Amino acid sequence: MVIRRGLLEIQAAVLLFGLAGLFGKLLPFSPLLIVLGRVFFAGITLGLIIHFSTLTWQVKNKADLILLLSLGPLLAFHWVAFFQSIQISSVAIGLLSYSTFPVFTVFFEPWFFREKIKKRNIGLAFLCLFGVYLITPKFNWHHPEFQGVLWGILAGLTFSFLTIFNRRLSQKYSSLVIAFYQDALATLVLLPCLFWLSLSLNVRSLALLVFLGTICTALAHTLFIKSMSFLRAQTAAIISSLEPVYGIALAFLILGERPASKTIIGGLLILAATIMVSVFREEASPE
Repeated sequence: MVIRRGLLEIQAAVLLFGLAGLFGKLLPFSPLLIVLGRVFFAGITLGLIIHFSTLTWQVKNKADLILLLSLGPLLAFHWVAFFQSIQISSVAIGLLSYSTFPVFTVFFEPWFFREKIKKRNIGLAFLCLFGVYLITPKFNWHHPEFQGVLWGILAGLTFSFLTIFNRRLSQKYSSLVIAFYQDALATLVLLPCLFWLSLSLNVRSLALLVFLGTICTALAHTLFIKSMSFLRAQTAAIISSLEPVYGIALAFLILGERPASKTIIGGLLILAATIMVSVFREEASPE
């Protein structure tokens, strides 16, 4: 029953995360401003929920406080890289290149939890890299889609660290509190960008930012972190593989973006590699 609850929570979170990718195209702002609006409204929403609940704001020890303080800027950088990838390329390329994060997770998680790296995971990592090769139209530093792939991979790398550390924190703190601290700190980190970037809001863009922050972030972020209390990081990685599927489908329906056949094939290889990595890691983990 508990595992089923976690699965439902992470499915809802992944659907909302997939929808969030479209805002990189819907909003006419710099990724820095999009992320600032996202974490600002998410932080307010989470703060109100915590204030009117029985949850405590207190952090138990200095080590946890340092970890929370460091994850806020990391979250900000992750989302900036994610939206940068989508803005300069496409929703499909941004989501698929970011989806390499489970491969990073299975390489970094053994280092944090003192486990051995499986040889088959190395082979699957190469399969994932071949998928990335296929979705990259040109290996040219000046080509926007190549830059989009690099930004997407960087978003995946940073998200793998967030997944691992959030799993550790969720064993001690409410997912709402974790999400609030990370979004609040990300807001503080990004606030200075208002001094050199122009933000011209109208009713439409403000409504989109509010929706992005409250629904696609506050709710989705909370559900994802909360599910980590019931699921292993590898299980979460398997479910999260559906994010680009949801996102690409929504981009086709809403934005009219149609990915090239080569991008679809490369995306399937990436998803296959990340799912197999996650399944093998799950089978090797003790119950």
